Amino acid sequence: MAARQRALLMSPTSQCAAPGPSPNGGPIDARCALHDRFKDRLAIDPTLTRRIVSYQDNKAAPGLRWLKYKEAFSRALVERCIDEVNPTSVLDPFAGVGTVPLIAAARGMDAVGIEISPVGVLAAKAISYAANGLDRSTFEAAGAALLRQLAGKSKISPRHSFPHVPITQAAFSQETEAALARARRAIGAIMDIELRAMLNLACVSILEEVSYTRKDGQYLRWDERSGRPLRARLNKGPIPTFADALARRLGEIASDIEPLKRLYGGGTPIFFAGSSLEMLREAPDSFYDMVMTSPPYANRYDYTRTYALELAWLDFDHGNFSDLRQRMLSATVENKPKRADLRRQYGEESLLDAAIDMYDRQAALHEVLAILRRHAPELGNPHVIRLLEGYFLEMSVVIAELGRIVRPGGTVVMVNDNVRYHGEEVPVDLILADFAEQAGFRCTRIDVLPRGKGNASQQMGRFGRREIRKCVYWWTREDG
Repeated sequence: MAARQRALLMSPTSQCAAPGPSPNGGPIDARCALHDRFKDRLAIDPTLTRRIVSYQDNKAAPGLRWLKYKEAFSRALVERCIDEVNPTSVLDPFAGVGTVPLIAAARGMDAVGIEISPVGVLAAKAISYAANGLDRSTFEAAGAALLRQLAGKSKISPRHSFPHVPITQAAFSQETEAALARARRAIGAIMDIELRAMLNLACVSILEEVSYTRKDGQYLRWDERSGRPLRARLNKGPIPTFADALARRLGEIASDIEPLKRLYGGGTPIFFAGSSLEMLREAPDSFYDMVMTSPPYANRYDYTRTYALELAWLDFDHGNFSDLRQRMLSATVENKPKRADLRRQYGEESLLDAAIDMYDRQAALHEVLAILRRHAPELGNPHVIRLLEGYFLEMSVVIAELGRIVRPGGTVVMVNDNVRYHGEEVPVDLILADFAEQAGFRCTRIDVLPRGKGNASQQMGRFGRREIRKCVYWWTREDG
């Protein structure tokens, strides 16, 4: 095995093999002990690539290619995992654009997805509508009518203007702003729910393309033509007109409708719009054979920022942005603690107490947190401490709920990344495996990608380069 791959199987640093302090001089004893406990479950899977566990493999997939939703995982990975488990009921509590429920439902399984982002819910429902009854000629006629509306010259009421929030101001040219307003007026007059969703998605999916913005990790980067004050210059090159970009997307959607009927027409999944922290409580005990999901990573990404244009199109105002960000699983430094909210939601239920106890007793996690607290003045943003506290407390609640709703013998498959802050690796895979085993699962294996994820450039300068694991976890619900 190559030295680089061997390093991926070691945690938190190679010093576990030769005990010594962390990069900041703190202990690594708890992380090494946790690694020793699970090291026989860690194995490099040479068939797993970043392409298959991410959106990249969906770029040509019917339906899934309509919206560039980089947080999704591939159809190929979902099919592979479902084939291995062969369940009858499937849940994805962080469903994104609905890849898992769509595939499961097409195979005749009871399939449910929970997704808090209205952008993901819109895409998932649109794909399901196309696969389960929408007529291509009807859609093409509606699309043609929309394009004719864009070419009109009638006066547009201000109420149809793109509903900007501060982060989206100056995202479009005046010509594009006018086209957006005409599209919003036309779509708002459509009474058919399925057609309206399909046309909304077509427009949402091209907003970045016709704007002065580009998604870049946790940020929107801005083209200098926007007129906004910028630190770094960016020129996206030629920006298509809204009408041209929309015509291309409408044609792509129309061409996918028949293939989608063959791929996903076997059944209709159920999609719930909301937070898993709120909605898992409503799921019945021991109901699901399989949960397959990829929760947000503890990597500081603010999805309300990267999808700001799309959320604004869906009429999210500044207050809606803040509320959505807070209700999401804590993954950004702007999230506030949710422990009090969880207590109000659960009352004195023992499941919450068990989840909090799992979090409070997780020694490897608190080893990292203690080091970061000592070095808080040196952190790029000291709120990463609060981020990690919130993320793992909330994941302990999610996993406790999964322990309740998965049947004995059932399976959880989860995709996630480890993270590194101030040189300290946080073994997310092993911490969540510990939570899972306390919640009644057996961690059967942790499949590790042959190529890990590099750390941020600002950490490399001080702490050197070290790849961190990206994994697919497999947990089995034990009997009894």
